[in-house]
Amino acid sequence: MMKEKLHNKFLVNFLASDKKNAADIMEAGSGYVVPGIVSSNFETIEAAAAKVSELKTVSEVVSIGLGEGGNTANWKQVLEIAAASEAGHVNQPFEKAAYAKGFLDGSRPENQLVNGLVQPTGERGKVRLALTGITLCVEEFLDIASIFGLGSIKMMPMNGTEHLQELVYITKAAEERGIRGVEPAGGIHADNISEIISAVKDINIEFFMPHIFGSTIDKETGKTIPHKVREIFSAIEEGLR
Repeated sequence: MMKEKLHNKFLVNFLASDKKNAADIMEAGSGYVVPGIVSSNFETIEAAAAKVSELKTVSEVVSIGLGEGGNTANWKQVLEIAAASEAGHVNQPFEKAAYAKGFLDGSRPENQLVNGLVQPTGERGKVRLALTGITLCVEEFLDIASIFGLGSIKMMPMNGTEHLQELVYITKAAEERGIRGVEPAGGIHADNISEIISAVKDINIEFFMPHIFGSTIDKETGKTIPHKVREIFSAIEEGLR
């Protein structure tokens, strides 16, 4: 996933309803935005792939999310959309991520970054696999992820800052093992993003990309609100001070 990053590290993933909405939020975030869709919003693979193609006229990278609060049952639909559209960033439960990466690498010449979704456990140094519910120590988990060649780890649901120390732990361990990125999601908004960014700003990982949806979306139109995006980035800058 090639993308210019804020302070050479930070990106934010927001949903975009259409080309104009994507352009507006890209401008509001000074370009440090990865616009995305969620698979559950589309009835067909073709419709979702067409939307990705539309958004790619604005951003070279588009993220395809599982949707429905990270519903792991949607993994195959996400993979099919990615294969049809070359979106660039693909969300998968960890248990399916290696398969998805191999499938995409084999079917298209362009590499797409596939993340592996895990859940916090409430205990620093442990993660729960999202699809099977198996609990692993972070180091064991990341060693497996590294062998599989995964580009990024997604942690969800964060419930804002409830699992912040777990996030810091896995981000440090991921950096030490050459994992390129970490992506927290769930309950992140303008009032807590500064604390999250401050906690990881000194960790030398290639990219750190929060997923921020609900708090920035107009419930009537389904569009991400540009001034909410600006609020997020203002809070990020505060966290970097």
